[in-house]
Amino acid sequence: MARDNYIFDLSDKVNRTPVSYRTRYGIEISADLYRPADFDDTKRYPALIVGAPYGGVKEQGPGIYANELAQAGYAVLTFDPAYNGYSEGKPHHLSSPDLFVEDFMAGVDFLGTRSFVDRARIGAIGICGSGSFALSAAQIDPRIKAVATVSMYDISRYHKNGFADSMSADDRAGFLAFVAEQRYADFLGAAPGMSDRGSPLEWDAEANPIGAEFGEFYSRPRGYHPNSITQFTITSAPSWMNFALLDNLSWLNGRPVLIVMGEEAHSRYFSEDVFGAAQEPKELYVVPGAGHVDLYDKTDVIPFDKLRSFFGEALA
Repeated sequence: MARDNYIFDLSDKVNRTPVSYRTRYGIEISADLYRPADFDDTKRYPALIVGAPYGGVKEQGPGIYANELAQAGYAVLTFDPAYNGYSEGKPHHLSSPDLFVEDFMAGVDFLGTRSFVDRARIGAIGICGSGSFALSAAQIDPRIKAVATVSMYDISRYHKNGFADSMSADDRAGFLAFVAEQRYADFLGAAPGMSDRGSPLEWDAEANPIGAEFGEFYSRPRGYHPNSITQFTITSAPSWMNFALLDNLSWLNGRPVLIVMGEEAHSRYFSEDVFGAAQEPKELYVVPGAGHVDLYDKTDVIPFDKLRSFFGEALA
């Protein structure tokens, strides 16, 4: 089948339908709905929402997950975050904790009002940054019955403290002063200032191994999509710094959590710390030899059997 900018080929066992839904902010979200090829719309199916990595879009990793899990009998929704991809919102490439968490909850609104979805059996999967968004949504939305995170990044913690919590108080103050001045420039300018690419176009793998890992996916044919520029408006950052995503994990109230991470992932401390803070039932699943980005698209590495068994039990 033609890829149409999807980074994978759709299985002949799966049907994909473009759909859209509106958030409580009135933003129309561009989404895809994946269903088994033998789908029977007179039945009611369990459903999953799959969120993209921070900077990613639905045609990348989320579609790969949906393509696999729809074959296991799920209706699976993937989406472009508000203000990104083909979703509405201007200026484009803005990011916000409240908006990105709302994308998941509005996805539940959409799925839970489909006649073929059992609204008592809706789960969520968050890849990379969406892991923290999915968990944050579930903290306050009990309609999300189970959550799996994969290669999770806590985006609010990352912005507030830097990678590996390395940002000093002076560095933080300097950055906030820079962003404050950028707001004047954005107000007077024709377009907002943009952050550097999270995935460089060229890199020195020895000097910047994390940049190389992201670049080899987003900036090469392996994972390239024109809507996934891995940049956001500079003035988006303070919102993440000011509003924590994962302070209320106890509010999950016994809903199960599966945390999947690569053994060699540079991001594993995010997963380990959230696993330590979460209450039972919870499970930390380590994929031997895998890095962070390996779990975006490598179907021979992503533990789909584990995801199927987790949601099969959690959404029974």
